[in-house]
Amino acid sequence: MKRNNYLKIFMFCLALICFNTGINAQQFNATVDRTTVGQFDRFQFYFTFEGADINSTSNFRPPSFPGFKILSGPNQSSSMQIINGKVSGSLIFSYILQPSNIGEFTVGSASIDFGGKTFHTQPVKIKVEKGTPQQQKESTGGYTQEELAKNVFILAESNKSRTLLGEQVTVTYKLYTKLNISSPQISKLPSYDGFWAEEVGALQNINFEIAMYKGERYRVAKIKQVALFPSKTGTLSVTPFALNIPVIVKKKKTGNDVFDEFFNDSFFGRTETIEYPAKSNTLKIDVDPLPSGAPASFSGAVGELNLKAELDKKDVTANESITLRLTISGNGNIKLLKVPEPQLPAGFEKYEPKIVENVNRGAVISGQKIIDYLIVPRTAGEKEIPPVEFTYFNPSSRKYVTLKTQPFKINVRQGVGGNETASQGFSREDVKMLSEDIRYIKTSNFNLEPRHEISLIKPMFWVSMLFPLFALIGAVVVKRRQDKLSGNVLLMRYNKAEKAARKRLKVSKEALDKNNTVNFYSELSLALFGYLEDKLGIQKSEFTMDDAVERLLQRNVDSSLVDRVKKIAEKCEYVRFAPQGETTAEAKEIYNEAVKVIVEVDAAVDARRKK
Repeated sequence: MKRNNYLKIFMFCLALICFNTGINAQQFNATVDRTTVGQFDRFQFYFTFEGADINSTSNFRPPSFPGFKILSGPNQSSSMQIINGKVSGSLIFSYILQPSNIGEFTVGSASIDFGGKTFHTQPVKIKVEKGTPQQQKESTGGYTQEELAKNVFILAESNKSRTLLGEQVTVTYKLYTKLNISSPQISKLPSYDGFWAEEVGALQNINFEIAMYKGERYRVAKIKQVALFPSKTGTLSVTPFALNIPVIVKKKKTGNDVFDEFFNDSFFGRTETIEYPAKSNTLKIDVDPLPSGAPASFSGAVGELNLKAELDKKDVTANESITLRLTISGNGNIKLLKVPEPQLPAGFEKYEPKIVENVNRGAVISGQKIIDYLIVPRTAGEKEIPPVEFTYFNPSSRKYVTLKTQPFKINVRQGVGGNETASQGFSREDVKMLSEDIRYIKTSNFNLEPRHEISLIKPMFWVSMLFPLFALIGAVVVKRRQDKLSGNVLLMRYNKAEKAARKRLKVSKEALDKNNTVNFYSELSLALFGYLEDKLGIQKSEFTMDDAVERLLQRNVDSSLVDRVKKIAEKCEYVRFAPQGETTAEAKEIYNEAVKVIVEVDAAVDARRKK
């Protein structure tokens, strides 16, 4: 009996303990890191639910925050722990707030559902004191701007503060930090007014190293390097390089509370990321002019350079193309080097060069510029291309250096079928045409008939009388139309463009029939260029193929048709000056294509004009 009584008492006590444990196991509280804040301060507000099964919570309802701005939140985090076999956990909803007014404010209750019940927090009173605008600017995640600027900054350095016109100056931008940061974003690139800039080794990743700066230890990374070549003298400025840097900061201790200091440890994740706008210092560079006494062949090149010349052929026939290659290599701004002009003997033609640049963007800009000149000898004989001169200024020796290539002797043989007349610009076909076109004056064997007197007035009399009247009327009509067209020269050229092109095409076709490919391509290019000049209203002295292409595209001419025009023009220009190896079959193809292209372009431009 007593045993049963003891058992009942034990069960009752156990139930009572479980009941009390069940009542007190769940708690929902509101806390704040400071109850008194400045007008421009930022602070954190926490709603914490504690219990054995935090995963069963639902429907969190925050209060309104009168007098405060929500900068971030709700940010949710959770933690679990087991002590003596008992499982407990906490669920935290946090906010970052900033006052919007001065005074005392009450943040109301928040609520959350758990196990069919609703839990509420107690209201929290917060006092907001008056602050200064400076505090607003300086308060950033508990760190002032001065503290951030001391721990995270960008430093721009140049390898020299005084330089010569055209001499390289290398500017390096380094990021110094004592804090943890994530990937910076560029907010403003520096400007280089008065410089030609070349990026040096674009960085894909930022690699930090440990270095000392003003006696303090920092993590340092090179974030940008650029080579600058001054194009004018005086004191030039390099504007700052600006980045938005996400800085990961730990909330600073706000009081003497030992628990506050403990839970502010980074182990508990009490950190936040703030955007810090960092910018580098402004650099000033003094640029001096180059010394006087520069040779006539100097065109502004500065550095340490070499010059080499090559000729692909030295024994050619007249009208056979030759390539003269000049190669400038070394240290300096390869892109700014002006191309030296070779002087050619009489009887040579030279065309626009083809230029290739190979630039090595290391710490010192170097590379080479290759210039290919297409030259065509037109007359036979022993010819000599004189040396090509190139002068640069060497900043190391502070002297002008003139480089010269070797002279080239060329043996130009007369072309096949050539004679003295041909060398003067006349071919055998031209002489043959003269014999066919000019006839002797006939002096005998005339078949003359006596003239009969007109006895009656015949119909031809009336025709001869009325014809001048109709001719006069027609002349007046034509004159008025001509006056109208003359008043608008562009309209007249526009209307006659295709007709003029057909005439030129006819001349080129005659040259093709005579297997004279040089004259054929010359006349074909004249026909195409003349048509584009008239149709697009471009003055002959101002005509360029690029301008014509741009105007065709502006008139909505199909881009594929424009490409065909460009290909024909390029083919004509090249073959005109290097006719060797061209066949009549290829010439006929290009002729037929040119006729089609002119007709299609004319139709496309007219259709656009009618709209």
